Amino acid sequence: MTAQDEGREQHEHHELAEVMLGGAEPGTGAPGDATAEQLMAQAIGGWRGVVDSSVPGAVFLLVYLVNGNQLTAAVWAAVVAGGVIAALRLLRRESLQQVASGFIGIAFAAWLASRTGRAEDFYLPGILTNIAYAIGLSVSCLVGHPLLGYGVGAATGDLSGWRRVPEQRRAYALATWFFAAVFAIRVAVQVPLYLAGWVGPLGVMKLVLGWPLFALAAYLSYRVITQARKDAPLI
Repeated sequence: MTAQDEGREQHEHHELAEVMLGGAEPGTGAPGDATAEQLMAQAIGGWRGVVDSSVPGAVFLLVYLVNGNQLTAAVWAAVVAGGVIAALRLLRRESLQQVASGFIGIAFAAWLASRTGRAEDFYLPGILTNIAYAIGLSVSCLVGHPLLGYGVGAATGDLSGWRRVPEQRRAYALATWFFAAVFAIRVAVQVPLYLAGWVGPLGVMKLVLGWPLFALAAYLSYRVITQARKDAPLI
């Protein structure tokens, strides 16, 4: 690799991080009028959303363990954390749908745990969501319609143009499998912990398998999609 190529690759990585953190201007949405980094950010969401979704769970676990496994205090702490995140999202002028869906998800998890009296049930909605995503993404690949391709297509204003290019079809299928694997790994690890009632390890693994695993899948997807777009642009 030449010094020029290395510099270009480092610049691309910087752009990817900048866009997913929300610091870059989006494209116009016209076909082809967006960088690969912007397409990935729009298709799978930014780092802020991933981090925001991890905070209430981390607060719940911390308060639960520090406070002698007292469920009520942990539940209220998680709800308050979710409320703070919702307020910050409003300040960032994110859509009301994003704000509401995030807070409602935390509120429901807290309500479920308080209703059953089982702290592990705070994590049950997330586990069920991971199962749904793992199945949905896997099925979309098996039937030849990888969902990540449609996500990127929607971001560019050309929903299915990528399907005309074999290299891009394969790239989007592989990228979708990456994310399907993320959700499947989470399920495989978290379900046994949930069934055993091990709240501490369950909460820790939820964090460990949260944004770090997402970051790996996002990076691998970015690489294969970028290469496919270079090798075989849309016809």
